[in-house]
Amino acid sequence: DSDSDPDSGEYEFTHLQTLSDVHERTVRSISFHPSSRILASASFDGTVGIWEKNNADFWDCSSQIEGHENEVKGVVWSRSGMLLATCGRDKSVWIWEYLAGGAEEFECVAVLNGHSADVKCVVWVDSHGQWGDGDEVLVSGSYDDCIKCWAEDGGDWYCAATLSGAHTSTIWSVAAAPSGVRLISASDDCSLAIWKSYTAAQRRELFHNDNGKINGSSTDGLWKCVGTLPSAHKRTIYCVDCAPARAGHGRIVSGGADNRINIYREVSSASSSSETPVFVLEDCVANAHAGDVNCVRWHPKDGSLLASVGDDGCVKVW
Repeated sequence: DSDSDPDSGEYEFTHLQTLSDVHERTVRSISFHPSSRILASASFDGTVGIWEKNNADFWDCSSQIEGHENEVKGVVWSRSGMLLATCGRDKSVWIWEYLAGGAEEFECVAVLNGHSADVKCVVWVDSHGQWGDGDEVLVSGSYDDCIKCWAEDGGDWYCAATLSGAHTSTIWSVAAAPSGVRLISASDDCSLAIWKSYTAAQRRELFHNDNGKINGSSTDGLWKCVGTLPSAHKRTIYCVDCAPARAGHGRIVSGGADNRINIYREVSSASSSSETPVFVLEDCVANAHAGDVNCVRWHPKDGSLLASVGDDGCVKVW
């Protein structure tokens, strides 16, 4: 937490609380509910923990949900707070409806199969009317080196796009910018990749294949890689997240097998644009955990608050 002015660009983070004694194995992923008072954690013990903030501003575990055959690798709330997505070693993506106050708080509404290996991460992104008829699409990254975009149409979920070619190894994490028109992916190849979203009209105007034909369906948008940070970490990058707008333009955080948390900031220059973005390392926390940093997340509204989890079995709030 921090009392610093987020507009000043100066931050001082301190450890507030450690959440433990619930998961029996490594905690791989965490996600804040849009209300800011619920936190979901995904574990190799096959469960998802649901933590709620009490009246004393401390976090307590209220429930655990099950469904995957084995390790749960990723968890993320939709921006509406009505859906929770999970993914795992069983190569599947699950979508759960959150029924606040009901006898059964979580109901599975879809199980998505399409990846050929472990699914490492999931993230919700605004659809901007470019895929299906839902307000959000779900993006997943996998051990198969691909990113898939899942969309809803008439209540059914389907694979709307497959993104490949930017990474040479496992994609461990994908994050969406607040605008929903940019993705950042993190890989075992130690790099970060920046993807830009184009509308269906832009794709028809700008992108064609070698035969002069428009790439993809005439009604679909397009994700295109517009840049990379090839040596963002010294070892595998397990997690990346985009800061809320309040934390400043283009700020991202990443963590990996080098036990570090890095914060990058987009800078303006004569050579930078939305087609060729430029990022610089703004801050680094060495030995943030006693082992791999498996996941790090910005608070969805407060740009001065971060949460991270690691192989040391701890959840840390910064």
